[in-house]
Amino acid sequence: MEFLANANSTWKLACRCAISDGVPRRSLYVALIVGTVLNLINQGDVLLGGGRLNLWKLILTFAVPYAVATYGAVSYRLRSGRG
Repeated sequence: MEFLANANSTWKLACRCAISDGVPRRSLYVALIVGTVLNLINQGDVLLGGGRLNLWKLILTFAVPYAVATYGAVSYRLRSGRG
């Protein structure tokens, strides 16, 4: 049971880190820059040529860099003790 309590407190701390101290803003900037570049690479012909846009690809291409940047910031804070 102690393991579950420790895991639960770690998740709570990680969630708190993910929404505090500028992490969402920095992750959003990363997602906008990286997501835009990846969308131009993956769907550039559609975006510039006027074809049918795959909305799921568009959303996921921004969501993945946001999640990766947030994960990196949270894991750094948890390991460095700044959480």
